[in-house]
Amino acid sequence: MRFLLPVLLSLLTFTTIAQTIDPSGSGVQFRVSNLGMFTVKGTVDGMKGAVSFRADAPTEARFDVCVDAATINTGNNKRDEHLRTADWFDVAKYPEICFRSNAVEKTAEGFLAKGEMTLHGVTKAVELPFAHTNGTLTGTLTVSRLAYAVGADTGTFTVGEEVTVTITCVLK
Repeated sequence: MRFLLPVLLSLLTFTTIAQTIDPSGSGVQFRVSNLGMFTVKGTVDGMKGAVSFRADAPTEARFDVCVDAATINTGNNKRDEHLRTADWFDVAKYPEICFRSNAVEKTAEGFLAKGEMTLHGVTKAVELPFAHTNGTLTGTLTVSRLAYAVGADTGTFTVGEEVTVTITCVLK
């Protein structure tokens, strides 16, 4: 019995604990080329989900996080309304953009989350390199909007195919 308590305490110490996402500091920023000369920047908010992460036990980490596609904001109301339509994100049909990890590892630069991103009803494997600083996880990846069929049927050639996405997740 005397040995049971230290064993239980050590197991609790190494268990990854679910953390709460602070939606006020969390969200997605994106950049995409427009006409090859301009860059459209925007945000997507409403981050929610489950996160379990400890820097000293990255292989135990799990991410299952979504943002609210209807919150897309480029600072131009007319463009934002169009982006919410079936021409682009079709937020009525696909209200969330989600990432679910299936492996997390330590790298020389920080961490790497491997998983699946679901956007516009399409799920693709992605790798998200990220850093952890004072309870904040920040990662950047580049995705092809056409691989997710976002704006694929619009016939537009003015909007770039590659979108740079930066995800910030503040943990409480």
